[in-house]
Amino acid sequence: MIPFGKAKTVREGKDLSIITYGALVQRSVVAAKQAEQQGISVEIVDLRSLAPCDWKAIVRSVKKTNRVIVAHEDSLSFGYGAEIAARIAGELFEYLDAPVSRVGAMDVFVAYAPQLEEMILPQAVDVLKAIIALHKY
Repeated sequence: MIPFGKAKTVREGKDLSIITYGALVQRSVVAAKQAEQQGISVEIVDLRSLAPCDWKAIVRSVKKTNRVIVAHEDSLSFGYGAEIAARIAGELFEYLDAPVSRVGAMDVFVAYAPQLEEMILPQAVDVLKAIIALHKY
């Protein structure tokens, strides 16, 4: 059984952190492996539960890497990821070497057609683009 309020560090890294949950965990792992081939070490924290949220795990990871991407499958705007990003920016600003980056779905309704769903929802390639952009910052 997954304990509520207890995040899991899925992958250790030193260059940047991805705070994520749900479907984006596996997509982030795929992107992190691709980023590793470019010399970028990515830490991935799977929140596993949102209420309660393991804020201590987020703090630990951000303090370690000083760069963070919040990746989630919900809409980019007004989603839970936006709240996490805002809290990181507000409470951990002094530890950040770059702005908080976000990867999320397009701000539209999710289509039923598989081709459109793949375009709307964030994929591993979207996470990889964010990793590379944040690492260059």
